[in-house]
Amino acid sequence: MMSSRVLATTAATGVVGLGCLAYAGLYEVEAFRLRRFEVPILPAGAGPIRVLHVSDLHLTPRDTKRQAWVAGLADLRPDLVVDTGDNLAHVDAVPAVLRSFGRLLDAPGVFVWGSNDFFSPRLKNPFSYLVGPSRGSAKRTVDLPWQDLQSGFTRAGWQDLTDVRTTVVVEGVRLAFRGTGDAHIDADHYASVAGPVDREEADVTIGVTHAPYRRVIDAMAYDGLDLILAGHTHGGQVAVPGYGALVSNCDLDPRRAKGLSRHSVGGRTAWLHVSAGVGTSPYARVRFACPPEATLLTLVAGP
Repeated sequence: MMSSRVLATTAATGVVGLGCLAYAGLYEVEAFRLRRFEVPILPAGAGPIRVLHVSDLHLTPRDTKRQAWVAGLADLRPDLVVDTGDNLAHVDAVPAVLRSFGRLLDAPGVFVWGSNDFFSPRLKNPFSYLVGPSRGSAKRTVDLPWQDLQSGFTRAGWQDLTDVRTTVVVEGVRLAFRGTGDAHIDADHYASVAGPVDREEADVTIGVTHAPYRRVIDAMAYDGLDLILAGHTHGGQVAVPGYGALVSNCDLDPRRAKGLSRHSVGGRTAWLHVSAGVGTSPYARVRFACPPEATLLTLVAGP
C-alpha cells in the first residue's frame, strides 16, 4: 500500500495539473495580448510606419471573443496590416474572418496563406510535436473556402503575396514585399520571387511567409531583405515559464518561436518577427505561458 505521504503528493500533483489545464484552456487561451516592437529599417528622415501583424486566427463561427478582440485592433489605426495565414478552422468561417478584420480592411494590407486556410483541422496527438514538426501535406483534399476569403481580402484592396512581388507606398516610403506559400506543406516557391534587393526599386524590402522554415528565411535574409514576417509556430503554444517554447513546429530554433530577433546567413542579417498567433486549433484549445497575440511593429529610421 502507498503511504499517506505518497498519496498526498500524488493528489497534490493531480490538483496542480488540473489547475494548470483549467488555466490554459479556460483563461489563457483567450487572454489576448498586443505586443509592440520598434524595427529600425526606414531610411533617414522617414516618419514612423505602424504595421499590424496578425496570424493564425484559426477561426470558427463560435469564436466570438477572438473575433471581437481582432475587430478591436482597428482602434490602433495601423498604416498597414500583414496577415500571415491560417485564418480558417471551419467551412463556414469566412464571414467571421471578414467581420473580425472589419475596419482593418480599410487600411492597406498584404497576406499569405497557411495550410489551415485550405485544409480543415484534424485531431492530433499533442505529444507528437515533441518528436518533430507535424506532417503537413498539400496532397489532402482542399475543403475550406479559401478562395471566398481571398475575394473578400482583395475586394478590400489587400494584396495576395503568394509567390508574388509587389510595392506598397505608405507615408511616402516605398515598401517592397515578396511572399511565398506555406513551407509546412512544401508550397513555398521562393525562387519565383528571389533575387538581390535593389535599393533603387524600394526603400525597404519585407518578406512574408506563413511558416518560418530555414530554407525560406535563409534565402530571404541572404537576398538582403530588411524584415521577414511569419507565423505558424503559435509561439510553441505551451511553454515553460522562465524557459520558453519547447517546439516551433518547424526547423526554427524554439527560442525564436515568437517575437523579434535577428536572422543572419552568409554575412547578411535581417530582422525576423514570428507571431505567436491569435488562435489555436479547435482540437487543442489551450495555451500555457504563451498567450494569444497580435503585434504592432513600428518601423522607424535606421541608425
